[in-house]
Amino acid sequence: MRPTIPSEILALGHARSAARRSRNFREADRLRGQIEAAGYKVVDRGGDFMLMPAHPADVVEADGRVRIGWSGAVPLRLDAPAAYAVSLVIVADGGPEPLRRTLSGLRDHAPAGTQVVIVAPPDPELDAALTAEDLLAPVTGAEPVVVHTAVHLRPAAARNAGTRRAEGAVIAWLASGAWISGDVVTPIVAALQDTDVAVTGAVGLSATDIRHLSPVPAGDVDAIDRTLLAFRREELDALGTLDERFFGDEQLDRWWSLTLRDGPDLPEEEGPAAQAATDDETDADADDGGPGEEPEPYVARRAVSLDLPIDPSTAIHPEAAPAHETETARRRKRDLYRLIDRFTGRPDLLRPPAPSR
Repeated sequence: MRPTIPSEILALGHARSAARRSRNFREADRLRGQIEAAGYKVVDRGGDFMLMPAHPADVVEADGRVRIGWSGAVPLRLDAPAAYAVSLVIVADGGPEPLRRTLSGLRDHAPAGTQVVIVAPPDPELDAALTAEDLLAPVTGAEPVVVHTAVHLRPAAARNAGTRRAEGAVIAWLASGAWISGDVVTPIVAALQDTDVAVTGAVGLSATDIRHLSPVPAGDVDAIDRTLLAFRREELDALGTLDERFFGDEQLDRWWSLTLRDGPDLPEEEGPAAQAATDDETDADADDGGPGEEPEPYVARRAVSLDLPIDPSTAIHPEAAPAHETETARRRKRDLYRLIDRFTGRPDLLRPPAPSR
């Protein structure tokens, strides 16, 4: 059964087709962008084209519960001021028992100002627990927010869906099933008060080779493990959300940690060439004709792992299930290459920078 395409989207498709016929490819690309931004994709078939939804549709159940088909269906709330100190985003893979264990620790130890956002994939046992049991009992006075999904999203998409509902000044991924025996929230908030620190969490990773990052003791590290990884909510304004092309979770924490440490790209006018031009103008106007000030060298921001009261050995890490083992290996390799392609040639990100004085 072919999906019904809104008339305005269909009109964009015909306009793009006309632009392609006239070889106005710049306009064709612009129109494709509008089509994709509206949630549709265009497939060219010779001189013809086909439009289809780019993502699964949301599902509204009989009780009014809405299950989102993709992460973009959740409104991003960055324009609203932070309502909490921290938002803990938990993807509830593994069913209700791991989630119950983690929520129990949070109710016992989380400080006031903690929000919990649960991303719930389709799972009859989890649905029953969320409906009939005490899983949604308040944490520090606030009832957890639940984002129900219509399909099993890839790990990056699931985290994006939860992040888009997060209203904390700090956002932290927290693995479902992790055993919490103390306050893990206050230390990560304190660590991120240092503007040199871009990312913090429970388990640090370090290496000199992007292919091999291993757990190391607490302190300055290269990346933070997915068990508990925290960053400032404001970073999303400059960096955007996670790359949803990652199939699994294993390389995602490394990629996001290094992305946070690297920070946003400088606008062209603030890059080295523009800085040199500014220095030249300053030199020309200087009375003594001496050299202008050298631009400060780029220093990557820090990743800091903390000695936190959390047991990562019981954590459940989400991964999109492939059809067979060969596909599992292929997907893991693609995720690793995605990390390598992004950060090859950046040895400065693979050696912990010295703490600022």
